[in-house]
Amino acid sequence: MLTIDNVTVRLGGRAILERASATVPVGARVGLIGRNGAGKSTLMKALIGEIEPDDGEISKPSRARIGYIAQEAPSGSMTPEDVVLAAATERAELLAELETCTDMDRMGDVHERLLAIDAYSAPARAAKILNGLGFDEEMQQRPVDSFSGGWKMRIALGALLFSEPDILLLDEPSNHLDLEATLWLENFLKSYPATLVVISHERDLLNKVVDHILHLQGGQLTLYPGGYDAFEKQRAERAAQLAAAKASQDAQAARLRDYVARNSARASTAKQAQSRAKMLAKMQPIAALMEDPSLSFDFPDPAEMKSPMITLEQAAVGYGEAPPILKRLNFRIEADDRIALLGRNGNGKTTLARLLASQLAPAEGAVNAPGKLKVGYFTQYQVEELAGEDTPLDLMNRAMEGASQGAVRAQLGRFGFSGPRANQRVDKLSGGERARLALALITRDAPHLLILDEPTNHLDVDAREALIQALNGYSGAVILISHDRHMVELTSDRLVLVDGGTAREYAGSMDDYIDFILGRNQPKADRGGKAKGARNAGADLRAAQSEQSKAEAAIARLTADLAQLDKRILAADGSAMQGLLKQRAEAADRLAEAEEAWLAAGAALEAAQAA
Repeated sequence: MLTIDNVTVRLGGRAILERASATVPVGARVGLIGRNGAGKSTLMKALIGEIEPDDGEISKPSRARIGYIAQEAPSGSMTPEDVVLAAATERAELLAELETCTDMDRMGDVHERLLAIDAYSAPARAAKILNGLGFDEEMQQRPVDSFSGGWKMRIALGALLFSEPDILLLDEPSNHLDLEATLWLENFLKSYPATLVVISHERDLLNKVVDHILHLQGGQLTLYPGGYDAFEKQRAERAAQLAAAKASQDAQAARLRDYVARNSARASTAKQAQSRAKMLAKMQPIAALMEDPSLSFDFPDPAEMKSPMITLEQAAVGYGEAPPILKRLNFRIEADDRIALLGRNGNGKTTLARLLASQLAPAEGAVNAPGKLKVGYFTQYQVEELAGEDTPLDLMNRAMEGASQGAVRAQLGRFGFSGPRANQRVDKLSGGERARLALALITRDAPHLLILDEPTNHLDVDAREALIQALNGYSGAVILISHDRHMVELTSDRLVLVDGGTAREYAGSMDDYIDFILGRNQPKADRGGKAKGARNAGADLRAAQSEQSKAEAAIARLTADLAQLDKRILAADGSAMQGLLKQRAEAADRLAEAEEAWLAAGAALEAAQAA
């Protein structure tokens, strides 16, 4: 059992944890969540002993092995396989002892222990973990120093998982993973045989892997049973109870103040008034659940752009004189497209994104786009490069040179940097705040196309939901690269698979793609007309599912569009009203078409399921 008892941790004079308490049962799978900057990583460091609490105590089983990824990524000439195998320290020590041992009895004891810990199957288990994290056979034998920082962190994660500690602590383990590796990790953690505490903002992981949510807010810890959806429901119920209690208390306080004001000056009631004044002074205010008013995303709507916005014709793209990474690229991007790029890291998703953002020129073929097309391209590098003594206002002033202060502050306000927040130093902002600032900078000129490459890595669960809502309310086109399938499913209606040196439309749904990655529902060998008919029926089923998913996404987006238009119509003057009403009528027509498409897809799906 892992017990956190009245723990207080202060950093820089500020209490990060304040008399926080929680008990994690043996074998529990706990998702540690909280807003960016709440202190989750600080708590993790306290659990492993890297930070000594200022007060309180953390207790754990005396012989329990605790596993946690160090901040330093592995390096050197060792291979990923070597690094992972070395994590099983007892096995490594016993094998080293065998090399010099001359005592036959001791050798027998060592061999017996090696068999007991299943040491001889270790290379196969290590290879399975590394393969799940995206390392093929050739990559497993390369020197660690030949990999980038993100891949090195995957190696560190593989070593930690292989060591099988009694208490496994993971801090945002999917940040350096693609969707395929994230799905593998989820399945691995589902069957992990010991206690697990994982910091994560992945809604799917928090629903499918954990059985408790440990919520850190205001320096306090609260343990909830169930996954993230259950936690959200309980939190909403608690918020409603607090709101009702606060309203009741506010009403009581108002009555007391009124009585004191009316009766203090009268001798006959002064004593009662004084008593009520004391009661009012002792009343402990009920705080509403903390909500961050700065949690905000609001993309400016672009000017109208005709379809197609971009057309690729037999295009190829790569770097320098090296052979192209992607060839035979043939597809169109429409003005209202919502596209998710699928495929493992290293297959060329970012290369394709850079081609569409005009950061790379085609090596062959053509990429056709109108000259007035504006593209907003978001990458993690932009977030990491935001540092120094500049403020959001400084950066936006430079980016919007010549614009009025009102326009500059309005753009910052769209992303939660209003008032004093616009004048904070950037190096004092959290990762999530810097991500919001990067999004504010790339959308300053209302781009027609947003290309977002892993936009959620620094965002907590609430911020991700706010981003999803903002994307669904945005009227331009979106191309998304993300390992967060919850975001992909709610914002994308076209899937493009980047694999095998090209990119092509993926006909199935996200569920089909996940089944494909996990090896479920794979086609069997063709054994005549029956197998062929089964494949055809399966293709019809996937196509119907895909059409239904696209229609559902279109309905969600158009409903959000109508809500936005209704707000604008209410605030519009006479000159703008006519155009907005026309836009609303067009959006309503498109919504009706999407609803008809959804009904048709539902009928096709029923027919395919019957087949």
